[in-house]
Amino acid sequence: MAFACVSAFAQGGQRETYTGTIISFGTGLSTRTTTATFTLDLRGRTTDEQAARFLAVLAEGGQDTLLKELNDEDLGSFSVGGRLGRTINAVRVREVDGKVRVFAVFERWIRFAELRGGYNSVDYPFGIIELFIDPKTGRGEGTYIAAAKVRWKRDSKDGEYHVEIENFATFPARLMGVMKRK
Repeated sequence: MAFACVSAFAQGGQRETYTGTIISFGTGLSTRTTTATFTLDLRGRTTDEQAARFLAVLAEGGQDTLLKELNDEDLGSFSVGGRLGRTINAVRVREVDGKVRVFAVFERWIRFAELRGGYNSVDYPFGIIELFIDPKTGRGEGTYIAAAKVRWKRDSKDGEYHVEIENFATFPARLMGVMKRK
């Protein structure tokens, strides 16, 4: 997962803004596909030391402990449709196959009805964004998981531990027409 990757860029200071369109695929009773614009504004990045600490917290205490640890971090914001944005808590950036991979994690929007009803969705407290940007054009695409659960799990094939991301009940949304703003 992105916490473990080594950044190919400097870890601090530069501000980056990405905009584009979210295409969300419906499920259950609401099967319609919806679109909205988004803005991802990044003011910092998670350092290698912080990423290692977050992995250790996840391995030892689980996702709830990780969420508490991440709440102190403010590395930017993610907003949908011009509404008030959520604070980005972790950001990792690295180069993958000639593209810039931006991976951002935040505490997701949880509605009062979810909490009051005690629905299973409250067990998925993270929002996750992954962008792949062409460094020459500043354009790209990505994925948005609106409700995610993370866990530290041993891979049955190679025996190594990895971060596993589980999406709640829907297909991940597509991020299309993504542009890096100057």
